[in-house]
Amino acid sequence: KGSSSGLQSKLLTVQMLSATSVTGFSISAGQTVCRSGTQRPCYKIVYFHDVSRRVSYEEARLACRADGGHLVSIETEAEQRLIEKFIQSLLASDGDFWIGLKRKKHEVDNSTECQNLYSWSDGSLSKFRNWYVDEPSCGSEICVVMYHQPSAPPGVGGPYMFQWNDDRCNMKNNFICKYSLDVATEPLKPVVPEEHRKKDGNETLKEAKEPVLSLAYILIPSIPVLLLLMVITAIFCFWLFAKRQLTAVARPLHCQCS
Repeated sequence: KGSSSGLQSKLLTVQMLSATSVTGFSISAGQTVCRSGTQRPCYKIVYFHDVSRRVSYEEARLACRADGGHLVSIETEAEQRLIEKFIQSLLASDGDFWIGLKRKKHEVDNSTECQNLYSWSDGSLSKFRNWYVDEPSCGSEICVVMYHQPSAPPGVGGPYMFQWNDDRCNMKNNFICKYSLDVATEPLKPVVPEEHRKKDGNETLKEAKEPVLSLAYILIPSIPVLLLLMVITAIFCFWLFAKRQLTAVARPLHCQCS
């Protein structure tokens, strides 16, 4: 593990993103922070001062996917504490953070016994949870945020800081992405198979044409030279033929004189 000063310097590299940072679900402007500086998994804390720029759960999920990751899965208490340090380094004002925990819509349960119906969007099987004392409330609230309300007065479970709460998915919040070599991310815009075939066919046709075009480029400039050689060859052959004819006629005449 790195020293506390080294960790603090890494935490301070997390950037608060501008209003244009998630345009088209791209968050490449943010700084990715890894454990001890280089170890996977890595994280990106996406925080907006401007409340109007915060996003829904689905927008946050797509933004992380487009950036090569997933909404964060928090698998151990140690990982929870690490992410808390990342957030604290921002000196951020009130604003909860979406995490990758969600309950399926068809598993709506109006009771308070729905804890086991939640799963991580990146496929993690971790059972670690950090619910606030009276959460989840279940019902129609199926997406999960990490509390970050430093100015709010404490509730029955203490300050609303870093515990988890189920919320409506259309609420606007900050979010946290996670990047790991162990998790294969899905492409945001997969290429249709027909497009692959069309592209491959065009490439094959292009490859077939290239040798023909190359040969043409070589032959065309040499056509005048070839024609000249043909004319010279024809003249030489005609001259040689005419000479032989004259020689054949001259021989009998020479014999008669002798």
